[in-house]
Amino acid sequence: MPKAVRFAEYGGIDVLNVVDVERPEPGERQVLVKVVATGINPGEAAIRQGFLHDRFPATFPSGQGSDLAGIVEELGGGVTGFAVGDEVIGFTHNRAGHAEYVIVEEDQLSPRPAGVPWEQAGALYIAGTTAYAAVHAVKVGRGETVVVAGAAGGVGSLVVQLARHAGATVIGLASEPNHAWLARHGAIPLTYGEDVGERIRAAADGTIDAFIDTFGAPYIELALELGVPGERINTIIDFAGAAKHGTKAEGSAAAASTDVLGELATLIVDGDLEIPIARVYRLDEVREAFRELERRHTRGKIVLKP
Repeated sequence: MPKAVRFAEYGGIDVLNVVDVERPEPGERQVLVKVVATGINPGEAAIRQGFLHDRFPATFPSGQGSDLAGIVEELGGGVTGFAVGDEVIGFTHNRAGHAEYVIVEEDQLSPRPAGVPWEQAGALYIAGTTAYAAVHAVKVGRGETVVVAGAAGGVGSLVVQLARHAGATVIGLASEPNHAWLARHGAIPLTYGEDVGERIRAAADGTIDAFIDTFGAPYIELALELGVPGERINTIIDFAGAAKHGTKAEGSAAAASTDVLGELATLIVDGDLEIPIARVYRLDEVREAFRELERRHTRGKIVLKP
């Protein structure tokens, strides 16, 4: 029988199990995808721990996972855009991506270009669309200066590249082991910690136009202290801070479309975007994968391969 990740209660990593499930059957306008790679994300850990119960309650037993890339295994009725054997990038809103087989709505799939490696394709949706939405939320423009907190993480590493692609100067806050990677991607790396505001001012050598927070408190307050207008501050995690200060909090939902997936895939093919892959785990190593993710020191994405 096919395998899938499930958890039967809120809790830590030990509630995650890989279990046998029935092979899904696609319905009207649905596609059954055999998963080749699927990314894991901090939001999935927060949902599993119950921290987002008010916004995203779980129904038990619950699956998890949104990102996926794989091969079309079977078509439901009325599907015209894909054929069995097609290689695809996609997403699901049904918390089902961490599995060997996934049912996906036809309009949530996009062809996988040959130039997009499987691991990057499988990790593209959440991080890619979140980064895309964050950069567009603060209207990054050519010649502007943007600060990115958490600049080497799964989302932050993509924000840095998309902002650079838009023509901005990027100051990236990250731990020192990630500075060389940031410099290679055109960013000015700075270390977190004491007096970071003064170091940002010195590196900016002028106006700081926008601030994107992918880490959490206290970066909204820091951005405001640096003189960044509230409408040009976006956080993907500090929702309480955004509500308090009237800043933006746009994430993947603002860019959740196959059009955006296709645009990001084209950037990868053209060499203008890299999805850094920190490590690849087997599906049955899902606990180890989330243990590494929850340390919050990963550069880029962690991927499961069923």
